[in-house]
Order: sequence, then C-alpha cells, then structure tokens
Amino acid sequence: MEKIKVGIIGTGFIGPTHIEAIRRLGFVEVVGLAENGLETAQKKAAELGIPKAYGDYRDMLQDRDIQVVHNCTPNHLHFQINKEIILSGKHVLSEKPLAMSSEESAQLLELAKKHKVVHGVNFNYRQFPTVTQLASMVKKEELGRVNLVHGSYLQDWLLFETDYNWRLAPEVGGNSRAVADIGSHWCDTVQYVTGKKIVEVFADLATVIPVRKKAKSNLSTFGTAKVDEESYEEVPIKTEDYASVLVRFEDGTRGVFTVSQVSAGRKNRLSFEINGSQKSAFWNQEEPEKLWIGHRNRPNEVLLADPALFSQEAASFIHHPGGHNEGWPDALKNMMLKFYTFIREGKDPLQDPVNFATFEDGHLSMCITDAILESHAEQKWVKVQVDQEVHV
Repeated sequence: MEKIKVGIIGTGFIGPTHIEAIRRLGFVEVVGLAENGLETAQKKAAELGIPKAYGDYRDMLQDRDIQVVHNCTPNHLHFQINKEIILSGKHVLSEKPLAMSSEESAQLLELAKKHKVVHGVNFNYRQFPTVTQLASMVKKEELGRVNLVHGSYLQDWLLFETDYNWRLAPEVGGNSRAVADIGSHWCDTVQYVTGKKIVEVFADLATVIPVRKKAKSNLSTFGTAKVDEESYEEVPIKTEDYASVLVRFEDGTRGVFTVSQVSAGRKNRLSFEINGSQKSAFWNQEEPEKLWIGHRNRPNEVLLADPALFSQEAASFIHHPGGHNEGWPDALKNMMLKFYTFIREGKDPLQDPVNFATFEDGHLSMCITDAILESHAEQKWVKVQVDQEVHV
C-alpha cells in the first residue's frame, strides 16, 4: 500500500517532534517542509532528511503528492494557514490554539466540515494510555459518580525575568499565554476523561513578572540565556504567567485548576485528580505510567501501565510490555496513529466517530479561553459560548 504523504509547515520546537512521531508509524511519509525563506527551508530539510523544501508554504499546498499538512507555526499564523490548507483540499493537523479567537476557530470548523477534510488538533495528553484507561474507568462508573475535578499544569521555563519567548508577545502568541498554552491542555484532558464539557468559569489571572529582559539574540522555546546590561532590552508583559480557574461542568460537577509558567522545579507537570462517590484517581504527566487510585475503606493502590492490566482500548496504545515506560513522545505517536489510521481507512469526518481531538475540540478550547479572559476582566462567572453564527 502506498504511504500517505505529508508536508510540515514550521520547524521550531514542535515541528521536529511531529516529524519523529509520524516516522514511527511506518505507513506515513514526510515528503515536504516549508519555512520562511527557501534557504532556511533547504537547511532544515537537509537536517531532518526531508526531500522537498519550500520557502513559502503556499507552494507546498500546490504539491499534488502531499495529502496532509501539519501546521506547526507560531500562534498568530494558525488561522490563515489552517484556512488555506483546508481550501487546498488537504487534510490538516494543527497545533493549538486553533486560531487567535473563537470567532476564527468557529470559521475554521465550518470550513473543515464544508470541504470534508479530516481535521485534528494536537491535544496529545489525552493520548497517554493511562489517561485512556482512566477515561474508560470513569465511563464504566468504576469511581462512582464524579463529584470533584481539580489539578494544575505547572512549568518553570519562564521563571526568571531574563526568560523570553515569542509566546510572551500578544500579537504573536495571543491575548492569553499560560491559559491558552497549557491551561488548554488541562481542560481538554479532563473533559476527555470525564466525558463532560466545561460550561462556566470564574478566573483569577496574574502577570508575576510585569517586565522582562529580552535577549537581543533569538531564543528557541524552552531556551535560556545569560544576559548582561548590553545584551537585553526591557519589555512590558501583558499576558499572564499564572491563573487559577473555578469551573463548572455541564452536569453540575465542580472543579478548579491552576496553571503557572513560573513554578520552580516543575518542568511539565500536568496533573489532575477525580474524586468520585466510590473512589478517587490521580494522574501526573511527569510520571505518566502511574495511576493512583484512592479508597476510603481499604489501602490505596497504584496501577502501572501494562497491556495485561488495562482495558482493551487503552492497552492497544501501549506499545511495549509493562515496566517499559512510555512518555510524551509516545503519546504524540498515539495521536498521529489515530489520526492517520482514520485517513488510511477512508473514514468520513462528518459521519464516523473519531478518537482524536478535532477542530471541534480546538474551537471549544478557544471558547473556554475567551470565557476565562472575560471572567478575569469582569470578576464574575462567565458562561462558555460555543455556538456562533458563521459565514464561510
């Protein structure tokens, strides 16, 4: 069977991780790479072993051999590029956020439906087998009735005033940073696990470091620099380093989460706990093979990722025997496996059920972020508005 041919737009931190995950599938081939300028594209293509290089992504969209395009560009480019990918008739997998506003994301969702392309958003944390296992347990009511959901997503890569990245600039990263960047992952993951949508929020946001020292040389995401008085400029910061958000789910279940990019020692700690009427469960992305299960009347337990112990659905996405820990790159591989299996099997995105995050999930994420920003500004509960009138 001929391999599915793919093009990648953008090769910062996330682009190469997409390429690596795709290559692990076997039935998909990355044949093209687009960057800002032909020289940069050719250099990156050579480094990554990709045969075709494009200095303008629009040229790649004209390549009839390419069936799927991944949008791995900075946030402010997502809407326009996603729109052009859809209009070119190619399937699309976008990094989040899907766009810069819920109005834009609503338009992209309608366009994707109109043109019947397969559409995905890289919410990869729901693709950990342990998370899938927990979702199966919740669905089977093994925890009883879900009463509370709480947790956090903590990082430290922006802890110092000398830490700077394009995500800090609203015109590039958007009006929200910590919430849109990592809070969106927390919300998507817990909504997937519980099967319940977040419908109302009450938010408190803060910019912990109001002025940062931006190095005059460019830094990559998660990069660090030592700066002196001659090598930086002071930049006022308008987006949040921290947020705590009360949430209400569609069935009345309560929850709360905190996100921070200034928490020393926390590298990428997405965690959440579900308290049910019979049991509790806790998961932490920095130890992804472990699922803590809490009881009242007997000892607590830790379930380790093992295909022999997990549900059939979760076990099918564990690729090694128990004790051979799988992590972040493996969850990304699972995202790609589900997305490309859907395409290979010729399924209809308008009719067939999907087991990966789509533009619908990406749009919901944008609506939640918008509601959080409004809640903080107005200091009140705000409902998540998903249904919007769209003309495409």
